[in-house]
Amino acid sequence: MTLATTADHRAIAAGLSFEGRVFIAGRFVAAAGGEMMETVNPATGEAFASVASGQAKDIDRAVAAARTAFRDGAWSRSAPERRKAVLLKLADLIRANAAELAVLESLDSGKPIRDCVKEISIEVPDTLQWYAELIDKSFGKVAPTGEDALALITREPIGVVGVILPWNFPLLMAAWKLGPALASGCSVVVKPAEQTSLSALKLAELAAEAGLPDGVLNIVPGLGETAGRALGLHPDVDAISFTGSTEVGRLFLRYAADSNLKTIGLEMGGKSPFIILDDADLTPELIEHAVTAAFWNGGQNCSANMRQIVARSRQEEFLSLVTERARALVVGDPLDPATDLGPMVTAEHRARVLDFIEMGTGDGARCVLPADPALATRPGSFLGPTVFAELSPGMTITREEIFGPVLGVLPVDGPEQALTIANDSAYGLHATVFTRDIDRALFMARRLACGTVAINGFTEGDIKTPFGGYRQSGSLARDKGTEAMAQYLQTKTSWINLKSPAIG
Repeated sequence: MTLATTADHRAIAAGLSFEGRVFIAGRFVAAAGGEMMETVNPATGEAFASVASGQAKDIDRAVAAARTAFRDGAWSRSAPERRKAVLLKLADLIRANAAELAVLESLDSGKPIRDCVKEISIEVPDTLQWYAELIDKSFGKVAPTGEDALALITREPIGVVGVILPWNFPLLMAAWKLGPALASGCSVVVKPAEQTSLSALKLAELAAEAGLPDGVLNIVPGLGETAGRALGLHPDVDAISFTGSTEVGRLFLRYAADSNLKTIGLEMGGKSPFIILDDADLTPELIEHAVTAAFWNGGQNCSANMRQIVARSRQEEFLSLVTERARALVVGDPLDPATDLGPMVTAEHRARVLDFIEMGTGDGARCVLPADPALATRPGSFLGPTVFAELSPGMTITREEIFGPVLGVLPVDGPEQALTIANDSAYGLHATVFTRDIDRALFMARRLACGTVAINGFTEGDIKTPFGGYRQSGSLARDKGTEAMAQYLQTKTSWINLKSPAIG
């Protein structure tokens, strides 16, 4: 992957045009009420585009278009090879437009361009391609019966799916959900996060170019309390796939109960532990993983390992190494390939993270590396890394999801205490364990109450492995892997009674 220069990215940014209308039934149209939202560049604090603020009427139009497309069957009943060809073409179009999409997403979200390029040129199209390739390799079953019957077990698309996207990985989360939903034959209505709607609208344009039939994909930007709520309550939506906060995830369960009991798939918050057992070597590689686990995407990541649980005998050595590495992180212009941390997504979110940092100090945590105060004087919502030591299990910053660049160290005495503290959480999304002992590693992996356990390296796995959480981190639904298909398909049994034919 070759990165362009800052000047190249700025030149792309200067040439961008911004589509802000809703996308319904294969075309861009104005929102029914004409309401608009400003899109603000987190690096400058300045508005640079306007996007439609969809209302209930726009959701009604989008759901009607999706239902019509689903019933018509041009996509839902098409041959697997047809759906495969379209999704493969969409993957190729994303690759061809990756530079523009990456700059667009960096401007919109404040994400470092290096991360955006990697996600959009590789991970997003590879995800769509993976599900495209899966379409004609998914088989039904024949149940064992006597000779008087034939029992077929088949899977059918669930129908109209509502997709609610987060602001931290806009296009990647869209691919995680649209890949299996479209591969299954569903029609989809997407409500992107109000802070980051532009890349989803560009994706709609590319999907139409790829040959996706009108109405199969619809994009309605808007606020959660209006467009999101209308999608959750809509009686003609068959399933919702949501990624976001646990607080909002609860609302979608209520929306389902108050409407048609639609299926709800949830991927929500986390407070994930990073466990370093006393036999682990504090190598540069381990320290790099520790810093990445806490500060990747500015800590604005649901699987961020902010709770770093370290053997007490190793705490000071670990703190010295991790603080040195965190101090070297480059906080700056998201369009500069050298930047490690861009701004927080909004000024309001930056203020929320600062409140957590203040609470940590007030609760008695030792601040080893404070956020750089000079960043507060520059435009935008920048916030540098913060490192705390001597956290205790009852502290607010130990228990609540911060969603910002904060790393906290909890010293422990032995693996059993590490496991107890790691599981002492309302969440259960992710965990990382470092140890040289495979028996210890498997012991921890089997007893950590979370959806993904990474051993000797911070990772969420790849497209082949399902991602989701236990407890308040999610529902039984999963993104990625073949498991993701389950929330977009329903199972049908066809029982055929047979008679023995007259022979001779």
